[in-house]
Amino acid sequence: MDSNGWDDRYSGTELVWSSTPNQWVKQVGAELLAGRALDLAGGEGRNALWLAERGWRATVVDFSQVAVDRTLALAAERFGSADRRVTAERADLLTYEPESQGFQLVLVVYLQLPADARRTVLRMAAGAVAPGGLLFVVAHDSTNLGAGFGGPPDSSVLYTAADVAADLADCGLAIQRCEAVTRTVATDQGPRDAIDALFIASR
Repeated sequence: MDSNGWDDRYSGTELVWSSTPNQWVKQVGAELLAGRALDLAGGEGRNALWLAERGWRATVVDFSQVAVDRTLALAAERFGSADRRVTAERADLLTYEPESQGFQLVLVVYLQLPADARRTVLRMAAGAVAPGGLLFVVAHDSTNLGAGFGGPPDSSVLYTAADVAADLADCGLAIQRCEAVTRTVATDQGPRDAIDALFIASR
């Protein structure tokens, strides 16, 4: 989907995603000292807003202007219009250039791209991780298509944690976690299991 398609999707009155943070972000982020965070393809800012509540200064980058505007509106609603804990900008991640080694936490949450584009974005993300900081990547795992629930039906945009590790093999990061994890999803038919790829590395 291109940026116009995402603009259309985010233009509804309801949030596209939950207002609460991703469960893996919450699990990992709860143990971290606050610093600067970069949320790539951050959508409506749910993870950045949660981090900001915990004292982080978070920047959301997304190629949907509607998502960027909604992030800023939600931040103003939650923290006040003069607060600057959450900032947001529109950019194409394939050409985006963040501050080199400028962030204690870099998030890439459910960014589903074909391999070449994924590698470009992940290597850019790795370059933004500060010394002592973390790169956090979670995605719909390749095995989710046949064995899990939800996620894109296109296998070309699914990947594993091992794929992420291979993409970043020479980026100077030390792998902390590289695995498939199961996430329980509530549905009208009862709980279902989704399979996610989880990759966490430090500089």
